[in-house]
Amino acid sequence: MPIRTIKLRDGDQAELERLIRTRTTPQRVVERARIVLASAAGLKNEEICSTVGVSPPTVTRWLDRYEEKGIPGLVRDRHRSGKPKEISPAKEAEIVRLTQQGPPKNLGTHWSTRTLAPHVGVSAESVRRIWKAHGLQPHRVETFKLSRDPHFVEKLRDVVGLYLCPPERAVVFSVDEKSQVQALDRTQPGLPLKKGRAGTMTHDYKRHGTTTLFGALNVATGEIVGDCHPRHRHQEFLRFMRRVVKQVDRKLEIHVILDNYATHKHAKVKAWLVKNKRVHFHFVPTSSSWLNLIERFFAELSQRQLKRLAVTSVDELIAAITAYIERRNTEPKPFIWTASVKHILDKVAKANETLAALH
Repeated sequence: MPIRTIKLRDGDQAELERLIRTRTTPQRVVERARIVLASAAGLKNEEICSTVGVSPPTVTRWLDRYEEKGIPGLVRDRHRSGKPKEISPAKEAEIVRLTQQGPPKNLGTHWSTRTLAPHVGVSAESVRRIWKAHGLQPHRVETFKLSRDPHFVEKLRDVVGLYLCPPERAVVFSVDEKSQVQALDRTQPGLPLKKGRAGTMTHDYKRHGTTTLFGALNVATGEIVGDCHPRHRHQEFLRFMRRVVKQVDRKLEIHVILDNYATHKHAKVKAWLVKNKRVHFHFVPTSSSWLNLIERFFAELSQRQLKRLAVTSVDELIAAITAYIERRNTEPKPFIWTASVKHILDKVAKANETLAALH
């Protein structure tokens, strides 16, 4: 073989030597760097083959690549087109259509990659790739319910108006009850979180009673007023409302957003409202609990405090709930409502059109 001596570019000697010394450098890159350095040192091609342990075509390939692109040509492999795509657009469209349509009744309620793959004649991995590309997740389902309240629009405008444009010299509260909160204790101690393993807890539990959390969210500040009671009748609701009202400056009006639970419309509650002229109730439409911001706090409480909590009594449960609310109130953050009435009505109209088309 003829002697082919590579002339190194400025600074490349040190960089090539660094690549060879660095432990994290891939071995294929180390091999290429050694080939170039050996050629620059004046070794013949057969000597490079013997020293590095490669074939003559390999030496030629990487010397050519260095002369063409320098060190970047050694570090990065050229793009390869890969295996030609075997699934035609028509087949992909068929897979998407069948996924959205669902399987025959004898195959279950929804497709899996393993059940759909033989049905369309492709691999399960191909189905998985197509689902990912089209954002399809047949194994998941979300819940919804459209309100049939005849006064839906009227109530929607009322409540959203309080969120987006609250009245002056007034406080707006979002109020509801989180009922039947269970005091649960696990039957065995769980294992702590560690590297490579999630924390564990037993699937079964011991019940130690329940409590009901009455909550009021100050929409403007994010502060929470909370009380726990063993029951959630109108008596407990009135007791809680008296506490909420007592904390508000007498010069301010109080607007309360509520759902349509019968307790909130009890005759004695209505009588109390007549005596407390500065308190105004605003009811969300039926089947529209998502419109009540306190539900967002209840979800946060469940996820961050109650989901993994283990207690041996209702008193312990109440103490844990109270402590969480107190910690949150030290740095309260309001939930910001952003959806306009028009945006909500457009989504409701689209949902109704879709349901009408399906049924």
